[in-house]
Amino acid sequence: MPHRNLSLRKRCEVILGHMDLAPPLSLDTLCARIAERRGRPIRLHPLPEEAAASGVCGLWVGTDTVDHVFYEDRTTPLHREHIVLHELGHILFGHHSLDGEESDGHAPVVLGRTDYSTRQEREAEMLASMIRVRIRTSGAAHARPASAARGALARLESAMGYERGVRDGG
Repeated sequence: MPHRNLSLRKRCEVILGHMDLAPPLSLDTLCARIAERRGRPIRLHPLPEEAAASGVCGLWVGTDTVDHVFYEDRTTPLHREHIVLHELGHILFGHHSLDGEESDGHAPVVLGRTDYSTRQEREAEMLASMIRVRIRTSGAAHARPASAARGALARLESAMGYERGVRDGG
């Protein structure tokens, strides 16, 4: 776990520095990479309605053989992704209980999110936000091949009356 005296952002950067965040990066790829690193699968599930009704929007249940991440399904795709990233943040920080106390290693880890008042919640939230930026940056860089961008530029130039490669006497 990163040194606690470092700023929250620096602790997150330390974790990110040990991860494979090479493009293309998506939520699915990230889950697969974390699962491989941990040696057990990560399963994503919509939260049961009862849990969502109680105010929980995300939940991580970790066992010795699988990590289950639950997310609120009745929200926007972007919010769902952020909820999952937040729960992955708990996994990556090595959080083990709701109050920050270590478990005995035999009981499953159950972390549910309703607010951001604890150190663990702030850590998971910051890491989720930093990963989301990396995913968005990776997606933007790989969303359209260069040839598609060149084609769009050529159409724009044509619409503006420019011949390809000739601009205002230049």
